[in-house]
Amino acid sequence: MRRVVFNQKGGVGKSTITCNLAAISAHRGKRTLVVDLDPQGNSTQYLLGNADTDQALTLAGFFDQTLNFKLNPKGTEEFIVASPYEGLHVMPSHPLLEELQSKLESRYKIYKLRDALQELAEDYDEVYIDTPPALNFYTRSALIAADACLIPFDCDDFSRRALYSLLENVEEIKADHNRHLEVEGIVVNQFQPRASLPQKVVQELIDEGLPVLSPYLSASVKIKESHEQARPMIHLDARHKLAQEFVALHDTLAARYGT
Repeated sequence: MRRVVFNQKGGVGKSTITCNLAAISAHRGKRTLVVDLDPQGNSTQYLLGNADTDQALTLAGFFDQTLNFKLNPKGTEEFIVASPYEGLHVMPSHPLLEELQSKLESRYKIYKLRDALQELAEDYDEVYIDTPPALNFYTRSALIAADACLIPFDCDDFSRRALYSLLENVEEIKADHNRHLEVEGIVVNQFQPRASLPQKVVQELIDEGLPVLSPYLSASVKIKESHEQARPMIHLDARHKLAQEFVALHDTLAARYGT
């Protein structure tokens, strides 16, 4: 199962959701890979800490290799780094991804990620792909490579308005490039049950028939501690309410798709 976590709006928790679901997957014994396509590298830092990764062995190196023919190219597995957590590996991001984007787009390398992940199909049970907050070469590559799309949603009216164009973009990529792609669901993040606006906005999405997943992820200062220590919630404090919500969300997805 290859999942892309995507929203064109920034600050909605893509990296947090990607890394915590992946960490639970690995904790449950699944061979799990996180692909960090965002040049900001939040997922990379969350799972690897401040470890210094050789640029040539990151996704920047992988994509740069596709632009230059080499007699002895590196295998896809050489761009993967083990995290401190058993069964959890990362294809790290690098700031150079930003610079490479226009070259990759002009040379139409849009299917290279899909091909690479197909090569790794026997090595991993689950792949989680983190994306930049934009519909660009990297997010399109991810949507073409994925089986399913998770959409983080942070409970405000701007997010709701942006959601419709996002869903249209996903449907367009499905029609043109990846007919197996499905919107797996909308992940409600930073939910405050005592505030009236989040409840109202989420209920409107449900009333419209959109695939809102449960449970909702609570707003919590604990997640900042999780980021700072580079320890997903399942490893920082497995009994915390937010950790349990991530586990329940993971299990909802696993039950639905048999993963």
